[in-house]
Amino acid sequence: MIDPTSDVGGSTEETAPTCTTCGEAIVDEPDHRVVTRIDEDEVRTEHFCDEDCLAADD
Repeated sequence: MIDPTSDVGGSTEETAPTCTTCGEAIVDEPDHRVVTRIDEDEVRTEHFCDEDCLAADD
């Protein structure tokens, strides 16, 4: 799991989170979106490349 408190822009291709929709590594993406949800008493954090990938997940 990627440390959510890491420095912005400190990710490399190997350590970057992946987009929930398309699976691409998210490295220095200015439109990167993060959504946190509570599902059955469990916290889930999902990363998305941009608004298009976020909308495709809904």
